[in-house]
This record gives sequence, C-alpha cells and structure tokens, in this order.
Amino acid sequence: MKILLTFPGQGPQRPGMLQQLPDGEALLAQASDVLGEQVGDLDSVEALKHTRAVQLCLLIAGVAHARDLQAKGLEPDMTCGLSIGAFPAAVVAGALSFDAALRLVALRGELMEQAYPEGYGLTAIVGLTQRELEPLLVEGSWIANLNAERQLVIAGSEAAMQAVAERAMAAGAQKVHRLAVSVPSHCALLAEPASKLADAFSNVTLNRPRYAYLSGSSGRVLWQPEQIADDLAYNMSRTVRWHEAMIAANERDVQLAIEMPPGAVLTGLTRQAFTSGETLSLEQGGSDLALTLAKRLRDPRS
Repeated sequence: MKILLTFPGQGPQRPGMLQQLPDGEALLAQASDVLGEQVGDLDSVEALKHTRAVQLCLLIAGVAHARDLQAKGLEPDMTCGLSIGAFPAAVVAGALSFDAALRLVALRGELMEQAYPEGYGLTAIVGLTQRELEPLLVEGSWIANLNAERQLVIAGSEAAMQAVAERAMAAGAQKVHRLAVSVPSHCALLAEPASKLADAFSNVTLNRPRYAYLSGSSGRVLWQPEQIADDLAYNMSRTVRWHEAMIAANERDVQLAIEMPPGAVLTGLTRQAFTSGETLSLEQGGSDLALTLAKRLRDPRS
C-alpha cells in the first residue's frame, strides 16, 4: 500500500503563508539567494495580487512541508500536483532541483501574467458533468479543469465566463464561483507562454525521479526526465485531469493521500475519486496525524 503527496494549484494562497514554514528560515534564504530578492515578502497582500508571487509561494510552501514530513520519517511513494503544484511535486519526487524550480516558476508566473494581465481567469462550476457543460461553452471559453465528475473549471475572458456561468445555472448547476486566479490557465490561450517556458527547460537538467511522478494533466506516471520536463512546461496550457489522476493513483495501490498546505481542496477532490483508502489535508490534520496514518499503513500491526 502506497502513500501519495499532493500539491495544490492557485486559489488557497493567503497573506503570511511563508512566515511559519518548517525550516522556513533556511529555505527562504536559499530562495532569496537564487532569485536575488527578498522572497519572504512575496506573501504580502499586495504581492499576492500577482501570479508570479502566488506561484512561488505555493512552490516554497509545498517543498517545505513535504521535506518536513520526510525528515520525520514519512517517505512517499508518489507525488502529484495540480497546475503549479506539479513543480513542488517534481522537486519532492527528485526529478527537479529546488533552485531550478524557483527560476522556472518565476518565469512561468511572469509569462502567464504578461500574456493576460487583466480581463481573464477561471470559474468553477459545480453540479454539471463534462458532457452537460460542453454544449454551454461560448466563444472565448474552455473547460480547463476536470477536478471531479461534477466539479469542473472553465477558463476564458470575464464576459465569456459570465455567459457560461449563467447558462450553467439555468441548466441545473449547483454553484458557480469565480476563482482567485487572474489568468486563463489550462487552455489554448496559454500555448505561446507554455512554448517559451519549454525553451527555458532546454537549459535545465532533470533526473529520473526517486518517487513516482504522477501527471495531473494526463493521469499517467512519468519516469523519463524529458517527459516530466514536457509535462511541467506545458501544463499551463493543458486541461487538468485531477479526477483521472487520482483514480489512477488509487488503482496503483495508493491508500493514503496527504495534501500539502495551504488548503484542503485537493483532499475533498481526491476523496471523491478514491474507492478505498484515506485522504488528509496536512493543514487541517497536522503532521502527527499524517505520521500516524502513514505508520499504520506501512505496518498494520502498529
């Protein structure tokens, strides 16, 4: 039976999220040295209005909490991240160095924000299936995330998303919610920025991961460095298939999924995909509970 660490995408970020990280002082000093700036300031209210800062905060927080669990004796078998969460997942899996991830994520955020500085984003739609939502799309909108069977996300312009949201509610959707994301991620609008990020990957060396790296875009486990580089570079323009990925994890004998802070959204989504096993938000349950569940999984007699 296996353990999966999951890493969230944009949305759950909040001011001050870098201030109480395990071993945070050393990690923030390393990040500041790599990027040539005071990284500890990226979690201010003003800074978090920008995509680059949000994505760097999520990378740093994910790596900090995962490494803390590892230092306490919890070794995962698999990692998976949603959107930007794929980068800390790759770092923890051993495929990408933390320093390289910092530089790539900084560039990723800049490219995404420069491409669509305003007027675009993401909207969650709850209560409709993909088959029910697709006919409701209008020009300038795309299905971006298949998070659960009836929890989808659309990307596009504000006007297009509003039109689809109104159609969705009329068609029986339970809820529509404009997400705290300022770019139209996971659709064709980001094909050009993704291509530029892929060029940057040509100067980065990736390794065969120590733990299985599960793609949140394809639902496949990737071991080859070139495949992981492609997945990381282009995931901003590819549909998120979280539901499929979590089904694949469960089918590969993952029986415990632990979500790295911040937030607990992935825990709920993963629970919907699992037919057996346990899911835990580290932020809500704490490291002691995570370690207890992991020990029980590894040694049922304990």
